[in-house]
Amino acid sequence: MKLWDKGYDIDSWIESFTVGNDRQIDMLIARHDVEASMAHIKMLESIGLLTADELARLLEGLQQIAQEIEDGTFQICDGIEDVHSQVEQLLTERLGDVGKKIHSGRSRNDQVLVDLKLFYRTQLKELASETNQLFERLQQLSETYKDVLMPGYTHLQVAMPSSFGLWFGAYAETLVDDLQVVASAYAIANQNPLGSAAGYGSSFPLNRTMTTRLLDFEDLHYNVIAAQMSRGKTELAVGYAVNAIATTLGRMAMDICLFNSQNYAFIRFPDALTTGSSIMPHKKNPDVWEIMRGRCNRLRSIANEISMMLSNLPLGYHRDLQLLKDITFPAFEEMKECLRMADFMLQHVIVNEEAVNDSRYDYMFTVEDVNRLTLAGVPFREAYKTIGSQVQQGTYKPNKQIHHTHEGSMGNLCNDQIAGKMKKVLKKLEL
Repeated sequence: MKLWDKGYDIDSWIESFTVGNDRQIDMLIARHDVEASMAHIKMLESIGLLTADELARLLEGLQQIAQEIEDGTFQICDGIEDVHSQVEQLLTERLGDVGKKIHSGRSRNDQVLVDLKLFYRTQLKELASETNQLFERLQQLSETYKDVLMPGYTHLQVAMPSSFGLWFGAYAETLVDDLQVVASAYAIANQNPLGSAAGYGSSFPLNRTMTTRLLDFEDLHYNVIAAQMSRGKTELAVGYAVNAIATTLGRMAMDICLFNSQNYAFIRFPDALTTGSSIMPHKKNPDVWEIMRGRCNRLRSIANEISMMLSNLPLGYHRDLQLLKDITFPAFEEMKECLRMADFMLQHVIVNEEAVNDSRYDYMFTVEDVNRLTLAGVPFREAYKTIGSQVQQGTYKPNKQIHHTHEGSMGNLCNDQIAGKMKKVLKKLEL
């Protein structure tokens, strides 16, 4: 069955090429298709295109399908093009001709689009929840190790004192910024396109405000052409959201790979969370973090892939847009899996609390000593020369007592304020 069927057969190769993975991937939006159809038929009854009895029968039929989806017994049968066709086919088989009325006032274009909006809205909230869990883990580690010093680097050279609290907390606050991007994508997804039909509206007196309310969208995509143009634009926003989180997580994975190595030895993980070498008995490799780094780099590419897909499309719907599901749908689960794994690994991280006592890090305290002299009244330039001469002469002895008080520094991490920022962002995502 095809919603566009006109009574003639299509070449099997053409059908296979154009349908692609839809039968498999559409299972992820099946419940959203039923949800949207229930809202649509309630609206149809309100404008006289369905009777109250027809609405009741259709709602009961859709609720049965929804339960089958929940139970895992729903499937898209051979010969059925997609989930939308399957739902309508089941209703027609079970209820008769009334099942054929469900498509009045909509095109498959806006039917697909509203399903996608509902799916992206749900997935973005789940992505935000997983990100927040990692955020809370990082904040907890930041508080636990706020007084434990570690070297800070610029240009991959030992630079100034840092702390594990500062390092863990940095990635926590960066995730807040990432969720701002997720919230922006959520706002774009949280608009109702239903009723835009194929992109030019309908001669039926559709009540689009009603379906917006029933589906709990924040607002309408009012202009029907703009509603259809949001397909692709929404996915691009999703791509940027995934990119933001993947960039942060990939960067943290790189830090951890470095800091876990013998040359740094700032952190380590239990043996059960590392892998070995087939030839070197001593090796304990951070394969989890290396795989995570690679997967995050791959996830960062999807925004560009979506952008390229849209780059030369004119106005209106084009079948190219179907391919966006192949890009975005798997990305959500892969990103969430990486976040869950990072949280799991960090539950077991072992911090080397004596890292800075290695003499190779003595010189990173020079700035602190310059500042101490300056606070004691020595002009900064003279203080700089004094400590610099000690370094040159080999007489420098570091004072490892650190006293930072300003907002966001080692002695004043402002983790409560950062948590407050996260709560504000999560509110935008209705979490």
